[in-house]
Amino acid sequence: MDMQQLALEEATLKTLADTVMDRLKVVKAEMQEALTTGGVGRVDATLPDGTKVATISRTDSKPAAVVVDPDAFLAWVRANSPHNVTTRLITEVRPAYQTALLAEMTAAGTAEVSDKETGVVEEVPGVEIRATRSTTHSVRPTKTGRELIAEAWRTGALSHLSLPQIAGGTTPKTGGETETLRKRLAELEERDRWLSALEAAGVDNWEGWDNAVELSEDGAA
Repeated sequence: MDMQQLALEEATLKTLADTVMDRLKVVKAEMQEALTTGGVGRVDATLPDGTKVATISRTDSKPAAVVVDPDAFLAWVRANSPHNVTTRLITEVRPAYQTALLAEMTAAGTAEVSDKETGVVEEVPGVEIRATRSTTHSVRPTKTGRELIAEAWRTGALSHLSLPQIAGGTTPKTGGETETLRKRLAELEERDRWLSALEAAGVDNWEGWDNAVELSEDGAA
């Protein structure tokens, strides 16, 4: 295949991918709003003939204990459990102890801990109970869902949907082109599934999240 043809194919696929992703963002936001306002936890995606091809499940935000003032938290641990403080280039609370302490407060639903021996409840400075992940939803295709959706798209059964540039009824001219578009669509669906899973798992609370967003915006520029 010559370079000019490869360049055109890549540009075309990039345009298609961008168009699909732009529309996906809009639909996903509308779906999230519908799930939230309707108080619905899950909904099945079915083809016009009633065949189930996927399940969309809402993931609600869950409050958890997070350190909002590291210095205040460190001072409290140093005073109450000094053996769980380590000093290297910096002085910090032992990660395992911090994880266990935050888990205890998350389970209690309050930024307080109870002394195991005296039973005295004490507020822990520098910690708050906050939502640590965004409310979102995931899409899980059935075992044959992807194949059924691809076939429905190819035959025009999805022509009633707002699928920009790929509306049903416009079948590609060659089998090779059809297969290429199917593969690209499957890749985009898999990527969205993975990103949704990461988002639901709280990766949007990861320290590198802002850097990832910047890199993503730079790549889209």
